[in-house]
Amino acid sequence: MSETVLEARDVRRTFRVSAGFMKPKRPLHAVNGVDFSIKRGEVVGLVGESGCGKSTLAKMLLGLLPPTGGELLLEGRPISSLSRLEIAAKVQPIFQDPYSSLNPRKTIATIIALPLVVQGTPEDERRTRVAEIMELVGLPKRLAGNYPSQLSGGQRQRVAIARALINKPSIVVCDEPTSALDVSVQSQILNLLTDLRAEFGLTYLLISHNLAVVEHLADRVAVMYLGRIVEEAATKALYASARHPYSQVLLDSVLTPDPDLGVPDTHLGTAFPNPLDMPTGCAFHPRCPRAMPECATTAPTPLIDEAGRVECHLYGARAHRPASAEPAP
Repeated sequence: MSETVLEARDVRRTFRVSAGFMKPKRPLHAVNGVDFSIKRGEVVGLVGESGCGKSTLAKMLLGLLPPTGGELLLEGRPISSLSRLEIAAKVQPIFQDPYSSLNPRKTIATIIALPLVVQGTPEDERRTRVAEIMELVGLPKRLAGNYPSQLSGGQRQRVAIARALINKPSIVVCDEPTSALDVSVQSQILNLLTDLRAEFGLTYLLISHNLAVVEHLADRVAVMYLGRIVEEAATKALYASARHPYSQVLLDSVLTPDPDLGVPDTHLGTAFPNPLDMPTGCAFHPRCPRAMPECATTAPTPLIDEAGRVECHLYGARAHRPASAEPAP
């Protein structure tokens, strides 16, 4: 069995935010009991609507936010027990916007070398490794003394990738790594990430709204809704036959190249709920096209089987049925 690089056990993050003028602060459960793991060399896609908790989870993985509950393990050690320096050596980000994630006053070589400087790598070794990683990500050596403003968007994202990989981290958190780029450049960056993974056995957590990007890169997909992972499965299985109604809605919402088909109708019952006023029972039930009476009162028990993991009352009977009661094949 492959080594587990990252594991989340009932991870929670709660903020206290104002509910309005002169009103007391109320809890907002941005991440509300997340369980998942990532094996070494695996790419796991994390998808869901804006506001579902994806970026908050990423910040906790990077050590930028402490969990308010549960535990995050990095190579078997609680992240809370690691220093900022240890976390930086093992987890590196590739951010969404290459125009704002690079220091405009630093040269490309200086930006790429920063993780090595933080770890105390000698200068001669830094220069050698910067030249090596620039070649690997497709950046000409002549750009080493340039500034970010002198580069295209795709080149800037290559700088961000080089900076993330130069210290050989255990896992790379890719937060919408192509969404700010032109379509033609997106494919180049995706191919680069794929090639680097194949060459070095890299481990990625890929956070994205773009389901086509996730399908192209990820081995496994976790679907997040209002702070919880409601379904997790192998990419091919989930795209072929998603089980949770929310996963099905996400897949149905993808635009097709045929303009005559128009905008897909997702059949969602209501708008995205107020996270300060969470629905009872299953959080998705007010919008679910397949909601049942128990969905409004009782949270579903997760079903874990050979197909993956799903939290939905549609599979509740299977989750509670004794083994002896399973139907014969």
